[in-house]
Amino acid sequence: MKIKFEDKLDYQQEAIAAITGIFEGQETCRTNFSITPQATGQANLYQSDLGVGNKLTLLEDELLRNVQGIQTRFGQKQTKKLDKKDLHFSVEMETGTGKTYVYLRTIFELNKAYGFTKFIIVVPSIAIKEGTNKSLQITKEHFKGLYDNINYDFFTYDSQKLEQVRSFATNDYVQVMVINIDAFRKSFTDPDKETKANIIHRTNDKLSGYRPIDFIRETSPIVIIDEPQSVDATPKSKEAIRSLNPLCTLRYSATHREKHNLMYRLDSVDAYERKLVKQIEVASLEVQNFHNQAYIKLLKVDSKKSPTTATVEIDINQGGKVKRVTKVVKQNTDLMELTKRDVYEGYILKDIYCAPGNEYIDFTSQQHEVRLGKAIGTVDEDVYKRQQIRKTIEEHLEKEIRLNPRGIKVLSLFFIDKVTNYRTYDADGNPQKGKYAVMFEEEYKKLISSTKYHSLFGEIKDKDELAAAVHDGYFSVDNKGKAKDTKGDTSADDDTYSLIMRDKERLLSFDTKLRFIFSHSALKEGWDNPNVFQICTLNETSSEMKKRQEIGRGLRLAVNQDGERVRGFEVNTLTVMANESYQDFVDALQKEIAEEEGIRFGVVEDHTFANIVTGTDEDDQPTYLGQEASEKFYGYLLRKGYVDLKGKVQDDLRHDLRENKVEVPEEYEHVKPQIIRQLKKIAGNLNIKNANDRKKVSVNKGVLLSPEFEQLWSRIKYKTTFSVDFDSDKLVQKCVEAMQNQLVVGKGKFIFKKALTEASKGGLSAKEIHESASLIEQQSQPLPDIVSYLQNETHLTRKSIVDILIKSGKLDMFKNNPQRFIDEVIDIIRTQMRHFIVDGIKYEKLGDQEVYTQELFENEELFGHLRSDMVESTKSPYDYVIYDSAIEANMAQHFENSANVKVYAKLPAWFKIDTPLGTYNPDWAVLWDNEGQEKLYFVVETKGALSWEFLRPAEKAKIECGRKHYKALSDDIGFEVAESFETFSDKVLAG
Repeated sequence: MKIKFEDKLDYQQEAIAAITGIFEGQETCRTNFSITPQATGQANLYQSDLGVGNKLTLLEDELLRNVQGIQTRFGQKQTKKLDKKDLHFSVEMETGTGKTYVYLRTIFELNKAYGFTKFIIVVPSIAIKEGTNKSLQITKEHFKGLYDNINYDFFTYDSQKLEQVRSFATNDYVQVMVINIDAFRKSFTDPDKETKANIIHRTNDKLSGYRPIDFIRETSPIVIIDEPQSVDATPKSKEAIRSLNPLCTLRYSATHREKHNLMYRLDSVDAYERKLVKQIEVASLEVQNFHNQAYIKLLKVDSKKSPTTATVEIDINQGGKVKRVTKVVKQNTDLMELTKRDVYEGYILKDIYCAPGNEYIDFTSQQHEVRLGKAIGTVDEDVYKRQQIRKTIEEHLEKEIRLNPRGIKVLSLFFIDKVTNYRTYDADGNPQKGKYAVMFEEEYKKLISSTKYHSLFGEIKDKDELAAAVHDGYFSVDNKGKAKDTKGDTSADDDTYSLIMRDKERLLSFDTKLRFIFSHSALKEGWDNPNVFQICTLNETSSEMKKRQEIGRGLRLAVNQDGERVRGFEVNTLTVMANESYQDFVDALQKEIAEEEGIRFGVVEDHTFANIVTGTDEDDQPTYLGQEASEKFYGYLLRKGYVDLKGKVQDDLRHDLRENKVEVPEEYEHVKPQIIRQLKKIAGNLNIKNANDRKKVSVNKGVLLSPEFEQLWSRIKYKTTFSVDFDSDKLVQKCVEAMQNQLVVGKGKFIFKKALTEASKGGLSAKEIHESASLIEQQSQPLPDIVSYLQNETHLTRKSIVDILIKSGKLDMFKNNPQRFIDEVIDIIRTQMRHFIVDGIKYEKLGDQEVYTQELFENEELFGHLRSDMVESTKSPYDYVIYDSAIEANMAQHFENSANVKVYAKLPAWFKIDTPLGTYNPDWAVLWDNEGQEKLYFVVETKGALSWEFLRPAEKAKIECGRKHYKALSDDIGFEVAESFETFSDKVLAG
């Protein structure tokens, strides 16, 4: 199978034109020169044949005019000055969009238009060198077809084959050399130190006393740097590039560190919006209802301030339920006191180590050490990894069902950090399966036996043989042929990369059984395969692999069995099995993109509008708004306060965009729709609160001191006390019945979630599209003292608790999931207690002096956002009502507009009624006038629930307590539960 290349992709043609256009006006020229002997002090001098080099005839101002025109067309910041002796131009293209193809084809376009013949491709690593070499091989037929069977040579520089350098200099047709920066980075200035330099910088008798670099320099090559952020990141590397004497340097990357005269940009957001890469689907595997051990995860250490602190994730007891929360701790923090859980006994923080790369915490009485990013007390690591492998296989098989009929082979990639986890060796050196290989084959055999996947395999005769054939590992080997861990830049890695690249097309064929690839995480860049649809990282240590490196292995659009690209997200979705929640993954990915690509999410730049098309010229070519007009409009945005001094979009602009209120100066009216579209893309989420709208709420004394409000307040201000009387034997019996009917306690669960990511100039987002659960199979854990735990949380006697547990007949469930069992029993007991409490509670008014005074309204500072969470008020104690939901906004607005409502109050948080279930804060107090008959009502809005039945039991119980509280104060206070003002008024008018 051979991959077919498309030659008319608009974005690739744009990227090519962005470079070839720089030399517009240059004559097509071929310049001959003679290499003459130099005074090198060598006895044997060499008289060379003729050679061919590049020559640039354009003046600097001509080059600059071309460059600025191209930058305007493609919306890039304008170059102000050029130095003809040191020309650098950059092209930014997202991984997977054909960057290598673009710069290779640019070579032929430059030759066709201007006769340039000498090109050097400088790469940073073995991986990219092998990838470039492979690209040159598989595109040869394609380029010869496009360019009239053009004669050209390409080779990878080899210090043992210096005759290739001579041929590069002397041949008069297109020559392409691929060279690793390390092959010529070590130069020398002192002849006595020549032996310390790379061979390319040393004189050589076979070259008649010349250095290989002398031949290269004379050709004035056009130098193409692949991944310049890695190639010339140091002064030595920059010096090495200059030593080639380039006519100009072209830089291609998805993540430039320095953007020298950026000519064209196709960043990750552009690529996503134009569907030029796969859509990313993030899958996460979370543990739920597994709190039976002392769980501690170290998230962060901080020694910048005293004392040194650590941020940890732990399980704490909150109101009788165990919840996973984040806490900042310091030396001597007792986690048992912090969590209120006995399983943390002995976990007193001893030391916090902050040495970079060796961050961890340890404890005084427990032999546990928690490293940064790792956790203890959770599901066994191998159980978790097995589940990751299983889910990756499932996702793979699901895609095979959909894509196999379309002639698309599905591949999955596992990154591992220790080769021994996949492949080991016995005493005789024979390869054996490591634990990941064993897990894979076991889970694969289980899944392919499912009826669901019958169409893929038919009647499977030998599952063992098939499971062994569909996976393999690509690892570097030592001199005995054994796979080993490496850093990705050794000679052993060179062979591994060659193998991967040689197999690139073979892997795409259905004839090859291999579908699951295990690779060392060090081999993380420079190679990929268009049909990688799943990527799973199986690391025992915290992964240093960046998200962009990880997903970059699978971003390319898929190809079918004819080698043709298949487009559309319905096919091209890359599933990444993350070691974190999908939201955390997306947040980290956005941060990396911002740092590496320089995408300033939510930022307008002064050239943002330069490439807006305004019409066409007399040659029917597009005309553009231009840099000057763009800078002027940017100034307008600054003056309006729509962006800050750094160009960051402000909430005022987001608000006006949302409300379609953005105005532009008259001279920009003809392009206003294009400007608005651009601003909306950059602004991102428009559902925001405007910081500039933040306003302090003032007391409305006209209402607060009015007779109507005085009448309302004088009836509700009193405090009460309560007592509860109930039969404990009946409570025990009710709890037993509820446990027998309701209690189900399962084991801990893995929750598998998938979310599709979306990218825009405003940022990355994730939308959950799938969730499923599976049980955690773990060994039994030590059982806690359940009786003491329940006694502390319910305040029942020990005898009552023992009776409930024994009579329920459910104690066997306790061993399944101890903490979950305890949580559920607490819920059941508390629910039954609520019924008894509500039935048996009695309120009594305290003395006339125990009241909430009206002056309290004047003591509280309230703030809201004018256009987001405030309703102007003339009937409440404040000039604005701050609302938390659309229901509250609806209530407040109708209270304001209703002639029946004399005054009302959204009751402040300090207005509380004591109940055995905790304090209760009613929502609204309303003085209602119905044809001269006034009555006070408490309105409880149900936050969108349709009726009383949908309220939570605890909320119902508190409301009933509140009802009894006011019954103790007066018979003339109504209580109504409503989800809207309409429901409330219907109930009141119905009597």
